[in-house]
Amino acid sequence: MDQSPPSDVPDEPLSGPDELPEEPEVESYRRGRKAASGVAAGAALVAGAALAFARYHPARIAIEGVSMAPTLLPGDWCLVVAPERFRRDDVVVVEHPQRPGYEIVKRVVGVPGSVVAGRELDEDEYWVEGDFAHRSTDSRDFGPVTPDQLKAKVVLVYWPLERRRLVR
Repeated sequence: MDQSPPSDVPDEPLSGPDELPEEPEVESYRRGRKAASGVAAGAALVAGAALAFARYHPARIAIEGVSMAPTLLPGDWCLVVAPERFRRDDVVVVEHPQRPGYEIVKRVVGVPGSVVAGRELDEDEYWVEGDFAHRSTDSRDFGPVTPDQLKAKVVLVYWPLERRRLVR
């Protein structure tokens, strides 16, 4: 009587000592992420940033005088870009006509073809003025400026943090 007594439990297939029973697959409510789409999105972001830098040439400037108060105050740090064209009311960086290499920040008041201070501006002339007229050296002192003297447009103030905003 070498046989074991009959049982109600069916015989399980024998497995080798190296085989482990399979674990049930755990399902998740999250969708799997595809690495390729993340790489493509990253590449698109880098390409977009490179194009923006190549097109707009962003730079930073520090405001030193009060001629643009209350829009810009001494100690403000601003982001500037090189736009395709300048429009009336843009706050711009201008190379001072009588001091080459010295840059000032003013607002465009007159564009080519407009009449400012009783004079019509030519096709290549812009009229710039500071917001604080009594403390500003601008086109009222040195006359209109040319497009090549307009260097950049002020887009936003980023420092100090409590004054952070877009410049209008």
